Amino acid sequence: MKEKIRIASGQGFWGDLIEAPYWQVTKGPIDYLVMDYLAEVTMSILQKQKNKNPDLGYARDIPGLMKKILPICKENGIKVITNGGGVNPVACAEAIIKVAKDIGIKNLKIGVVVGDDIKDKIDDVISAGCELNNMETGESVKTVKDKILSANVYFGAFPIVEALQIGAEIVITGRTTDTGLTLAPMIYEFGWKANNYNLMAAGTVAGHILECGAQSSGGNFLGDWQSLENMAEVGFPIAEAFPNGDVVITKHENTGGLVSFATVAEQLVYEIGDPKSYITPDCVADFSSIKLEDLGNNRVKVYDVKGNPETEFFKVSCSYASGYSAIGSLTYSWPQALTKAKAADKILRKRLENLNLKYDEIKTEFIGYNATQGPLSKELNEDDINEIMLRVAVRGKDYDSIERFGKEIAPLILTGPPSVTGFAGGRPKPSEVVAYWPALIPKKLVKPEVKLYEL
Repeated sequence: MKEKIRIASGQGFWGDLIEAPYWQVTKGPIDYLVMDYLAEVTMSILQKQKNKNPDLGYARDIPGLMKKILPICKENGIKVITNGGGVNPVACAEAIIKVAKDIGIKNLKIGVVVGDDIKDKIDDVISAGCELNNMETGESVKTVKDKILSANVYFGAFPIVEALQIGAEIVITGRTTDTGLTLAPMIYEFGWKANNYNLMAAGTVAGHILECGAQSSGGNFLGDWQSLENMAEVGFPIAEAFPNGDVVITKHENTGGLVSFATVAEQLVYEIGDPKSYITPDCVADFSSIKLEDLGNNRVKVYDVKGNPETEFFKVSCSYASGYSAIGSLTYSWPQALTKAKAADKILRKRLENLNLKYDEIKTEFIGYNATQGPLSKELNEDDINEIMLRVAVRGKDYDSIERFGKEIAPLILTGPPSVTGFAGGRPKPSEVVAYWPALIPKKLVKPEVKLYEL
């Protein structure tokens, strides 16, 4: 058993800093590089791509990235774990194998976790007595079944552990929990048992700290963010994990940003509900038990984490088509910029009403005034406002109504308040609205499968 392993975060979402994984494998020693690419909406985007081309459906940044870092990882024994396989992890693995061949890499083993995609098995799931009821509304998935775009089960750490046990140097998964990417190497390296829930929780908490990339090392920091140095080369977080469950969060030396009590604590409370019941497929972690100790020099110890047994369910992330939307904007300048923008919005809404168009929702934002804080925005002296962007969005099931909205934006330029600019790119076009459907499924109805590809 190793005395310590270093697990480095390389991506917090698909679209994160492209250079981060390269910095993690070149600026200091690590054992694992974990990269989280998936969000709920990402799965539907990837499914659309796969529907158009069966060779797609994964994060397409990965092959180019692997071309750059794979020789370094092989030389230094760094293993890579990512959920960037999306809805097509096999195709992702095949793309990496092609890259490896092109650059002369030999003796490469890639583990692929499949089985999370249940889009084509929903009828079977319903027949087995699970209607994938919406966790927020209680409705059966039958109400949107014909509109489903994607349906993926959140697997946990143990399928990744299985891939590592059979020799995988790279593990590609579909919809695995963000925390499972980090917990898995701890289980594998330290021989942790599934029923040691304190250790499962310790690894889960470490995964939660790493999952959003540099958000725990200075990015998006609400504290004294202006004091942070060299954010252009921000160091992504690294978890130094120990067999007893203690973890030290740090980053490579000579990188920007900050790892401190405040940055780590801020990430810990990000996107959680009940802090005593952080539910994953592997355990239920008690975030209220976490202890932090700032060791200085960009090192924060995380310890004494408590956990409870996992539930009998997996979470399922479904997306479905829910009509169309369009967004248009115009910018009004001083003087009386806000008054002009409000008048233009009133004119636009009256014209849409006169046309008898059908919308489920019309939303207006005055950017520069209330787009961020909405009704909590404080009143402004119009003399102090240089410009306001009027941004109007419509959503509905009637395509023709959405399309006609796009034709009513440009006319405001010459038939509305004065001093308007900012119209570019042509008329707003309807785009499909993708809605989210969260559900639970008994674990007995789904089985992950691990495949090994060798070069």
